[in-house]
Amino acid sequence: MAKVKSAFFCQNCGHETPKWLGKCPSCNEWNSFVEEVIEKQIPSVVAFSRSSKQAAPQAIQSIAPQDQVRIRLHDNELNRVLGGGLVPGSLILFGGEPGIGKSTLLLQMAVAESGLTVLYVSGEESEQQIKMRGERIGLGNDRCFILTETNIQHIFTQAEGVQPGLLIIDSIQTLYSSQIESPPGSISQVRECTAQLLRYAKQTGVPVFIIGHITKEGALAGPKVLEHMVDAVLQFEGDRNHVYRLLRAIKNRFGSTNELGIYEMLGKGLRQVENPSEILITTHDENLSGIAIGATMEGMRPMLVEVQALVSTAAYGTPQRSSTGFDVRRLNMLLAVMEKRCGFKLGAKDVFLNIAGGIRVDDPAIDLAVVAAVLSSNADLHIDKRIALAAEVGLSGEIRPVNRIDQRISEAEKLGFEKIILSRFNKGIDPKNYKIELVQCGRIDEVLRALFA
Repeated sequence: MAKVKSAFFCQNCGHETPKWLGKCPSCNEWNSFVEEVIEKQIPSVVAFSRSSKQAAPQAIQSIAPQDQVRIRLHDNELNRVLGGGLVPGSLILFGGEPGIGKSTLLLQMAVAESGLTVLYVSGEESEQQIKMRGERIGLGNDRCFILTETNIQHIFTQAEGVQPGLLIIDSIQTLYSSQIESPPGSISQVRECTAQLLRYAKQTGVPVFIIGHITKEGALAGPKVLEHMVDAVLQFEGDRNHVYRLLRAIKNRFGSTNELGIYEMLGKGLRQVENPSEILITTHDENLSGIAIGATMEGMRPMLVEVQALVSTAAYGTPQRSSTGFDVRRLNMLLAVMEKRCGFKLGAKDVFLNIAGGIRVDDPAIDLAVVAAVLSSNADLHIDKRIALAAEVGLSGEIRPVNRIDQRISEAEKLGFEKIILSRFNKGIDPKNYKIELVQCGRIDEVLRALFA
Protein backbone atom coordinates (compact mmCIF):
# COMPACT_ATOMS: atom_id res chain seq x y z
CA MET A 1 0.00 0.00 0.00
CA ALA A 2 1.41 3.38 -1.00
CA LYS A 3 2.34 5.74 1.76
CA VAL A 4 0.03 8.74 2.10
CA LYS A 5 1.86 11.95 1.37
CA SER A 6 0.86 15.12 3.19
CA ALA A 7 2.09 18.65 3.73
CA PHE A 8 1.20 21.63 5.86
CA PHE A 9 -0.40 24.70 4.30
CA CYS A 10 -0.90 28.16 5.77
CA GLN A 11 -4.63 28.92 5.70
CA ASN A 12 -3.89 32.63 5.37
CA CYS A 13 -1.45 32.82 2.44
CA GLY A 14 -1.09 29.25 1.14
CA HIS A 15 2.60 28.78 2.06
CA GLU A 16 3.56 25.08 1.93
CA THR A 17 5.99 23.36 4.29
CA PRO A 18 6.76 19.67 4.97
CA LYS A 19 6.32 20.07 8.73
CA TRP A 20 4.15 22.06 11.11
CA LEU A 21 5.31 25.56 12.05
CA GLY A 22 3.92 27.85 14.69
CA LYS A 23 4.49 31.00 12.65
CA CYS A 24 4.20 31.30 8.88
CA PRO A 25 7.50 32.60 7.40
CA SER A 26 5.60 34.14 4.47
CA CYS A 27 2.79 36.17 6.11
CA ASN A 28 3.90 36.00 9.79
CA GLU A 29 0.52 34.58 10.86
CA TRP A 30 0.50 32.41 14.00
CA ASN A 31 -1.15 28.95 14.27
CA SER A 32 -2.32 28.97 10.65
CA PHE A 33 -0.80 25.71 9.37
CA VAL A 34 -3.13 22.79 8.65
CA GLU A 35 -2.09 19.34 7.40
CA GLU A 36 -3.52 18.34 4.02
CA VAL A 37 -3.12 15.20 1.96
CA ILE A 38 -1.36 15.93 -1.32
CA GLU A 39 -1.19 12.41 -2.80
CA LYS A 40 -2.63 12.76 -6.33
CA GLN A 41 -4.31 10.09 -8.38
CA ILE A 42 -3.54 9.70 -12.05
CA PRO A 43 -5.28 12.77 -13.45
CA SER A 44 -8.03 12.24 -15.92
CA VAL A 45 -7.32 14.44 -18.89
CA VAL A 46 -10.03 17.05 -19.25
CA ALA A 47 -10.13 18.01 -22.92
CA PHE A 48 -12.09 21.03 -24.08
CA SER A 49 -13.53 20.63 -27.56
CA ARG A 50 -13.11 24.28 -28.49
CA SER A 51 -9.34 24.11 -28.02
CA SER A 52 -7.64 23.35 -31.32
CA LYS A 53 -4.32 25.14 -31.47
CA GLN A 54 -1.06 24.47 -29.66
CA ALA A 55 0.95 27.36 -28.28
CA ALA A 56 4.22 28.20 -29.99
CA PRO A 57 6.73 31.02 -29.39
CA GLN A 58 6.35 34.07 -31.63
CA ALA A 59 8.42 37.21 -32.10
CA ILE A 60 6.65 40.16 -30.55
CA GLN A 61 6.92 42.14 -33.80
CA SER A 62 5.18 39.36 -35.74
CA ILE A 63 2.12 39.19 -33.49
CA ALA A 64 -0.82 40.72 -35.37
CA PRO A 65 -2.81 43.19 -33.24
CA GLN A 66 -6.47 42.36 -32.78
CA ASP A 67 -9.34 44.47 -31.57
CA GLN A 68 -10.51 43.21 -28.20
CA VAL A 69 -14.20 42.45 -28.62
CA ARG A 70 -16.04 42.76 -25.34
CA ILE A 71 -19.39 41.27 -24.38
CA ARG A 72 -21.71 44.15 -23.50
CA LEU A 73 -23.91 43.13 -20.57
CA HIS A 74 -27.32 44.56 -19.74
CA ASP A 75 -25.87 45.70 -16.41
CA ASN A 76 -24.26 49.06 -17.20
CA GLU A 77 -22.75 49.38 -13.73
CA LEU A 78 -20.96 46.04 -14.12
CA ASN A 79 -19.82 47.03 -17.62
CA ARG A 80 -18.30 50.23 -16.21
CA VAL A 81 -16.41 48.47 -13.41
CA LEU A 82 -15.10 45.79 -15.80
CA GLY A 83 -13.74 48.50 -18.11
CA GLY A 84 -16.36 48.50 -20.86
CA GLY A 85 -17.72 44.96 -20.87
CA LEU A 86 -16.82 41.34 -20.36
CA VAL A 87 -13.64 40.10 -22.05
CA PRO A 88 -13.97 36.60 -23.59
CA GLY A 89 -11.85 34.03 -21.78
CA SER A 90 -11.45 36.14 -18.64
CA LEU A 91 -11.61 34.76 -15.10
CA ILE A 92 -13.23 37.13 -12.60
CA LEU A 93 -13.23 36.70 -8.83
CA PHE A 94 -16.25 38.24 -7.10
CA GLY A 95 -15.96 38.78 -3.34
CA GLY A 96 -18.02 40.32 -0.58
CA GLU A 97 -19.43 39.82 2.91
CA PRO A 98 -22.10 37.17 3.58
CA GLY A 99 -25.58 38.37 2.69
CA ILE A 100 -24.38 41.45 0.80
CA GLY A 101 -25.95 40.30 -2.49
CA LYS A 102 -23.19 38.56 -4.50
CA SER A 103 -25.34 35.64 -5.63
CA THR A 104 -28.31 37.91 -6.29
CA LEU A 105 -26.29 40.21 -8.55
CA LEU A 106 -24.80 37.39 -10.63
CA LEU A 107 -28.10 35.49 -10.91
CA GLN A 108 -29.79 38.75 -11.90
CA MET A 109 -27.14 39.18 -14.60
CA ALA A 110 -27.61 35.55 -15.74
CA VAL A 111 -31.38 35.79 -16.19
CA ALA A 112 -31.13 39.20 -17.90
CA GLU A 113 -28.72 38.14 -20.68
CA SER A 114 -31.34 36.82 -23.10
CA GLY A 115 -28.85 36.61 -25.98
CA LEU A 116 -26.30 34.54 -24.06
CA THR A 117 -26.29 30.92 -22.90
CA VAL A 118 -25.42 30.99 -19.20
CA LEU A 119 -24.52 28.06 -16.94
CA TYR A 120 -25.00 28.95 -13.27
CA VAL A 121 -23.30 26.39 -11.02
CA SER A 122 -24.24 26.49 -7.35
CA GLY A 123 -22.71 24.41 -4.58
CA GLU A 124 -24.55 26.24 -1.80
CA GLU A 125 -28.22 26.26 -2.84
CA SER A 126 -30.67 23.83 -4.41
CA GLU A 127 -32.42 24.32 -7.74
CA GLN A 128 -35.67 25.21 -5.93
CA GLN A 129 -33.98 27.96 -3.91
CA ILE A 130 -32.39 29.45 -7.01
CA LYS A 131 -35.71 29.23 -8.90
CA MET A 132 -37.49 31.12 -6.08
CA ARG A 133 -34.87 33.86 -6.18
CA GLY A 134 -35.05 33.97 -9.98
CA GLU A 135 -38.83 34.43 -9.90
CA ARG A 136 -38.43 37.25 -7.40
CA ILE A 137 -35.96 39.20 -9.55
CA GLY A 138 -37.67 38.30 -12.84
CA LEU A 139 -36.92 35.47 -15.27
CA GLY A 140 -36.04 36.67 -18.76
CA ASN A 141 -33.47 34.26 -20.20
CA ASP A 142 -34.74 30.85 -21.33
CA ARG A 143 -31.11 29.82 -22.01
CA CYS A 144 -30.03 30.16 -18.37
CA PHE A 145 -29.20 26.68 -17.01
CA ILE A 146 -28.86 25.84 -13.31
CA LEU A 147 -26.50 23.11 -12.10
CA THR A 148 -26.06 22.11 -8.46
CA GLU A 149 -22.72 20.34 -8.41
CA THR A 150 -19.45 20.57 -6.46
CA ASN A 151 -17.21 18.16 -8.39
CA ILE A 152 -15.13 20.21 -10.84
CA GLN A 153 -14.77 17.31 -13.30
CA HIS A 154 -18.55 16.81 -13.46
CA ILE A 155 -19.02 20.55 -14.02
CA PHE A 156 -16.74 20.48 -17.06
CA THR A 157 -18.60 17.44 -18.42
CA GLN A 158 -21.94 19.27 -18.18
CA ALA A 159 -20.42 22.44 -19.63
CA GLU A 160 -19.30 20.50 -22.71
CA GLY A 161 -22.91 19.53 -23.31
CA VAL A 162 -24.41 22.98 -22.68
CA GLN A 163 -21.66 24.96 -24.50
CA PRO A 164 -22.29 28.12 -22.41
CA GLY A 165 -21.26 31.62 -23.37
CA LEU A 166 -20.83 32.49 -19.68
CA LEU A 167 -20.04 30.30 -16.66
CA ILE A 168 -20.83 31.36 -13.08
CA ILE A 169 -19.47 29.43 -10.07
CA ASP A 170 -21.10 29.95 -6.65
CA SER A 171 -18.79 29.52 -4.83
CA ILE A 172 -15.16 28.44 -5.28
CA GLN A 173 -14.96 27.30 -1.63
CA THR A 174 -17.57 24.58 -2.25
CA LEU A 175 -15.82 22.97 -5.25
CA TYR A 176 -13.46 20.02 -5.05
CA SER A 177 -11.35 18.02 -7.45
CA SER A 178 -11.20 14.22 -7.16
CA GLN A 179 -7.46 14.46 -7.85
CA ILE A 180 -6.90 16.13 -4.45
CA GLU A 181 -7.61 14.33 -1.18
CA SER A 182 -8.16 17.51 0.85
CA PRO A 183 -11.70 18.63 1.79
CA PRO A 184 -13.52 21.39 -0.15
CA GLY A 185 -12.47 24.89 0.88
CA SER A 186 -8.91 23.90 1.74
CA ILE A 187 -5.92 25.68 0.25
CA SER A 188 -5.11 22.80 -2.10
CA GLN A 189 -8.66 22.44 -3.39
CA VAL A 190 -9.22 26.17 -3.96
CA ARG A 191 -5.91 26.48 -5.80
CA GLU A 192 -6.46 23.37 -7.96
CA CYS A 193 -10.09 24.19 -8.86
CA THR A 194 -9.21 27.76 -9.75
CA ALA A 195 -6.32 26.56 -11.94
CA GLN A 196 -8.67 24.22 -13.83
CA LEU A 197 -11.27 26.98 -14.27
CA LEU A 198 -8.54 29.29 -15.56
CA ARG A 199 -7.43 26.65 -18.06
CA TYR A 200 -11.05 26.15 -19.16
CA ALA A 201 -11.60 29.91 -19.64
CA LYS A 202 -8.41 30.44 -21.67
CA GLN A 203 -8.84 27.39 -23.90
CA THR A 204 -12.55 27.85 -24.68
CA GLY A 205 -12.81 31.65 -24.58
CA VAL A 206 -15.74 31.43 -22.14
CA PRO A 207 -15.69 34.13 -19.43
CA VAL A 208 -15.99 32.69 -15.92
CA PHE A 209 -17.28 34.39 -12.77
CA ILE A 210 -16.30 32.76 -9.48
CA ILE A 211 -17.76 33.90 -6.16
CA GLY A 212 -15.32 33.85 -3.26
CA HIS A 213 -15.86 34.07 0.48
CA ILE A 214 -14.02 36.55 2.67
CA THR A 215 -12.35 36.17 6.06
CA LYS A 216 -13.33 37.97 9.25
CA GLU A 217 -10.62 40.55 8.49
CA GLY A 218 -12.33 41.36 5.17
CA ALA A 219 -9.74 39.72 2.87
CA LEU A 220 -10.63 37.12 0.26
CA ALA A 221 -10.49 33.63 1.74
CA GLY A 222 -7.98 31.18 0.32
CA PRO A 223 -4.38 31.50 -0.79
CA LYS A 224 -3.11 34.89 -1.94
CA VAL A 225 -2.13 33.27 -5.23
CA LEU A 226 -5.87 33.09 -5.99
CA GLU A 227 -5.95 36.84 -6.61
CA HIS A 228 -2.85 36.60 -8.82
CA MET A 229 -4.34 33.84 -10.98
CA VAL A 230 -7.56 35.63 -11.95
CA ASP A 231 -7.87 38.50 -14.45
CA ALA A 232 -10.07 40.73 -12.28
CA VAL A 233 -11.04 40.94 -8.62
CA LEU A 234 -14.35 42.68 -7.87
CA GLN A 235 -15.39 43.63 -4.35
CA PHE A 236 -19.07 44.08 -3.43
CA GLU A 237 -19.32 46.43 -0.45
CA GLY A 238 -22.03 47.93 1.67
CA ASP A 239 -23.83 47.76 4.98
CA ARG A 240 -26.57 45.17 5.26
CA ASN A 241 -28.55 47.70 7.32
CA HIS A 242 -28.61 50.13 4.35
CA VAL A 243 -30.00 49.65 0.85
CA TYR A 244 -27.02 50.83 -1.21
CA ARG A 245 -24.20 48.60 -2.45
CA LEU A 246 -20.89 49.60 -4.02
CA LEU A 247 -19.02 47.53 -6.60
CA ARG A 248 -15.28 48.20 -6.96
CA ALA A 249 -12.47 46.62 -8.95
CA ILE A 250 -9.45 45.78 -6.80
CA LYS A 251 -7.60 44.31 -9.77
CA ASN A 252 -8.42 44.52 -13.47
CA ARG A 253 -6.10 43.45 -16.29
CA PHE A 254 -8.45 44.85 -18.92
CA GLY A 255 -9.42 48.24 -17.48
CA SER A 256 -9.16 50.79 -14.72
CA THR A 257 -9.53 50.04 -11.02
CA ASN A 258 -10.90 53.51 -10.27
CA GLU A 259 -14.44 52.91 -11.49
CA LEU A 260 -17.36 52.52 -9.10
CA GLY A 261 -20.73 50.81 -9.58
CA ILE A 262 -23.66 51.68 -7.32
CA TYR A 263 -26.74 49.52 -6.70
CA GLU A 264 -29.85 49.83 -4.57
CA MET A 265 -31.10 46.67 -2.88
CA LEU A 266 -34.86 46.31 -3.40
CA GLY A 267 -37.34 43.51 -2.87
CA LYS A 268 -37.12 42.60 -6.56
CA GLY A 269 -33.32 42.56 -6.70
CA LEU A 270 -30.60 45.13 -7.24
CA ARG A 271 -31.43 48.34 -9.08
CA GLN A 272 -28.69 50.13 -10.98
CA VAL A 273 -28.16 53.70 -9.79
CA GLU A 274 -27.36 55.57 -12.99
CA ASN A 275 -27.17 58.96 -11.24
CA PRO A 276 -25.26 58.48 -7.96
CA SER A 277 -25.68 62.12 -6.97
CA GLU A 278 -29.36 61.41 -6.27
CA ILE A 279 -28.42 59.23 -3.29
CA LEU A 280 -25.35 61.14 -2.13
CA ILE A 281 -27.08 64.50 -1.72
CA THR A 282 -29.71 64.77 1.01
CA THR A 283 -32.85 66.66 0.08
CA HIS A 284 -33.88 68.91 2.95
CA ASP A 285 -36.00 72.05 3.08
CA GLU A 286 -34.26 73.68 6.05
CA ASN A 287 -31.12 75.75 5.78
CA LEU A 288 -28.67 73.82 7.97
CA SER A 289 -25.14 74.83 8.85
CA GLY A 290 -22.17 72.50 8.35
CA ILE A 291 -23.28 71.14 4.95
CA ALA A 292 -21.41 71.71 1.68
CA ILE A 293 -21.66 70.03 -1.72
CA GLY A 294 -18.43 68.91 -3.39
CA ALA A 295 -17.87 67.71 -6.97
CA THR A 296 -15.72 64.58 -7.08
CA MET A 297 -14.73 61.94 -9.64
CA GLU A 298 -14.84 58.15 -9.34
CA GLY A 299 -12.88 56.98 -12.36
CA MET A 300 -14.55 58.61 -15.36
CA ARG A 301 -17.82 59.31 -13.52
CA PRO A 302 -18.50 62.74 -11.96
CA MET A 303 -20.46 62.76 -8.71
CA LEU A 304 -21.66 65.41 -6.30
CA VAL A 305 -21.40 64.39 -2.67
CA GLU A 306 -22.63 66.01 0.51
CA VAL A 307 -19.99 66.85 3.11
CA GLN A 308 -21.31 67.19 6.67
CA ALA A 309 -19.30 68.77 9.48
CA LEU A 310 -19.94 69.42 13.15
CA VAL A 311 -17.69 71.74 15.16
CA SER A 312 -18.28 72.08 18.92
CA THR A 313 -16.35 73.15 21.97
CA ALA A 314 -14.23 70.34 23.37
CA ALA A 315 -15.80 68.98 26.53
CA TYR A 316 -12.53 67.36 27.65
CA GLY A 317 -8.93 68.45 27.55
CA THR A 318 -8.00 66.91 24.19
CA PRO A 319 -10.20 67.87 21.22
CA GLN A 320 -11.51 65.02 19.07
CA ARG A 321 -10.94 64.65 15.34
CA SER A 322 -13.24 62.08 13.72
CA SER A 323 -13.90 61.45 10.05
CA THR A 324 -16.12 58.98 8.17
CA GLY A 325 -15.46 58.54 4.46
CA PHE A 326 -12.55 61.01 4.41
CA ASP A 327 -8.90 60.66 5.42
CA VAL A 328 -8.59 61.94 9.00
CA ARG A 329 -4.93 62.92 8.43
CA ARG A 330 -5.95 65.16 5.54
CA LEU A 331 -8.69 66.62 7.75
CA ASN A 332 -6.07 67.51 10.38
CA MET A 333 -3.97 69.16 7.67
CA LEU A 334 -6.90 71.27 6.45
CA LEU A 335 -7.72 72.30 10.03
CA ALA A 336 -4.10 73.42 10.48
CA VAL A 337 -4.31 75.46 7.26
CA MET A 338 -7.50 77.17 8.44
CA GLU A 339 -5.94 78.04 11.78
CA LYS A 340 -2.54 79.16 10.48
CA ARG A 341 -3.49 80.92 7.23
CA CYS A 342 -7.02 82.13 7.95
CA GLY A 343 -6.99 82.81 11.70
CA PHE A 344 -9.81 80.47 12.73
CA LYS A 345 -9.29 79.11 16.25
CA LEU A 346 -10.15 75.45 15.87
CA GLY A 347 -7.42 73.94 18.04
CA ALA A 348 -9.66 73.70 21.12
CA LYS A 349 -12.76 72.41 19.33
CA ASP A 350 -14.06 68.97 18.43
CA VAL A 351 -14.43 68.42 14.68
CA PHE A 352 -16.54 65.62 13.21
CA LEU A 353 -16.76 65.03 9.47
CA ASN A 354 -18.98 62.72 7.45
CA ILE A 355 -19.41 61.98 3.73
CA ALA A 356 -23.12 61.26 3.24
CA GLY A 357 -24.18 58.09 1.46
CA GLY A 358 -21.62 55.76 3.03
CA ILE A 359 -18.91 56.14 0.35
CA ARG A 360 -15.24 56.96 0.81
CA VAL A 361 -13.73 59.86 -1.15
CA ASP A 362 -10.00 60.14 -1.91
CA ASP A 363 -10.28 62.90 -4.50
CA PRO A 364 -8.35 66.08 -3.48
CA ALA A 365 -11.07 68.15 -5.17
CA ILE A 366 -13.26 67.59 -2.10
CA ASP A 367 -10.89 69.69 0.06
CA LEU A 368 -12.71 72.96 -0.53
CA ALA A 369 -16.08 71.42 0.38
CA VAL A 370 -14.56 70.07 3.63
CA VAL A 371 -13.17 73.51 4.52
CA ALA A 372 -16.50 75.19 3.71
CA ALA A 373 -18.50 72.69 5.78
CA VAL A 374 -16.20 73.06 8.81
CA LEU A 375 -16.27 76.87 8.70
CA SER A 376 -20.05 76.84 8.17
CA SER A 377 -20.55 74.72 11.30
CA ASN A 378 -18.04 76.77 13.29
CA ALA A 379 -19.82 80.07 12.51
CA ASP A 380 -23.29 78.43 12.46
CA LEU A 381 -23.99 79.94 9.04
CA HIS A 382 -25.63 77.88 6.31
CA ILE A 383 -24.29 77.57 2.76
CA ASP A 384 -26.70 78.08 -0.10
CA LYS A 385 -27.67 74.59 -1.28
CA ARG A 386 -27.48 75.76 -4.90
CA ILE A 387 -23.68 76.20 -4.61
CA ALA A 388 -21.16 73.43 -5.36
CA LEU A 389 -17.39 73.44 -4.76
CA ALA A 390 -14.53 71.72 -6.61
CA ALA A 391 -10.92 72.58 -5.72
CA GLU A 392 -7.90 71.40 -3.78
CA VAL A 393 -6.55 73.40 -0.82
CA GLY A 394 -2.78 73.87 -0.50
CA LEU A 395 -0.72 74.29 2.66
CA SER A 396 -0.36 78.02 2.07
CA GLY A 397 -4.12 78.47 1.85
CA GLU A 398 -4.25 78.73 -1.96
CA ILE A 399 -7.02 77.17 -4.01
CA ARG A 400 -5.40 74.72 -6.39
CA PRO A 401 -6.84 73.44 -9.69
CA VAL A 402 -8.13 69.89 -10.20
CA ASN A 403 -8.42 67.69 -13.27
CA ARG A 404 -11.57 67.00 -15.35
CA ILE A 405 -13.10 70.29 -14.24
CA ASP A 406 -15.37 70.39 -17.31
CA GLN A 407 -17.11 67.17 -16.28
CA ARG A 408 -17.57 68.42 -12.72
CA ILE A 409 -19.11 71.68 -13.94
CA SER A 410 -21.43 69.85 -16.34
CA GLU A 411 -22.61 67.49 -13.60
CA ALA A 412 -23.39 70.39 -11.25
CA GLU A 413 -25.23 72.19 -14.04
CA LYS A 414 -27.24 69.07 -14.89
CA LEU A 415 -28.38 68.70 -11.26
CA GLY A 416 -29.67 72.28 -11.12
CA PHE A 417 -26.91 74.05 -9.21
CA GLU A 418 -26.68 77.78 -9.94
CA LYS A 419 -23.08 78.42 -8.88
CA ILE A 420 -19.85 76.42 -8.60
CA ILE A 421 -16.70 77.64 -6.85
CA LEU A 422 -13.38 76.52 -8.31
CA SER A 423 -9.75 77.58 -8.65
CA ARG A 424 -8.83 80.55 -10.80
CA PHE A 425 -5.81 78.56 -11.98
CA ASN A 426 -7.93 76.08 -13.95
CA LYS A 427 -7.08 76.84 -17.55
CA GLY A 428 -9.20 76.57 -20.67
CA ILE A 429 -12.60 77.18 -19.07
CA ASP A 430 -15.01 79.31 -21.09
CA PRO A 431 -17.94 80.54 -18.93
CA LYS A 432 -20.00 81.07 -22.09
CA ASN A 433 -20.24 77.29 -22.54
CA TYR A 434 -22.15 76.85 -19.27
CA LYS A 435 -25.40 78.19 -17.87
CA ILE A 436 -24.08 77.77 -14.32
CA GLU A 437 -22.17 80.69 -12.77
CA LEU A 438 -18.44 80.03 -12.36
CA VAL A 439 -16.82 81.65 -9.31
CA GLN A 440 -13.03 81.42 -9.57
CA CYS A 441 -11.05 82.02 -6.38
CA GLY A 442 -7.37 82.01 -5.50
CA ARG A 443 -7.41 81.86 -1.68
CA ILE A 444 -9.68 80.66 1.11
CA ASP A 445 -10.70 84.18 2.17
CA GLU A 446 -12.08 84.77 -1.34
CA VAL A 447 -14.14 81.60 -1.01
CA LEU A 448 -15.53 82.77 2.32
CA ARG A 449 -16.66 86.09 0.80
CA ALA A 450 -18.35 84.20 -2.03
CA LEU A 451 -20.13 81.87 0.39
CA PHE A 452 -21.09 84.11 3.30
CA ALA A 453 -21.20 87.61 1.79
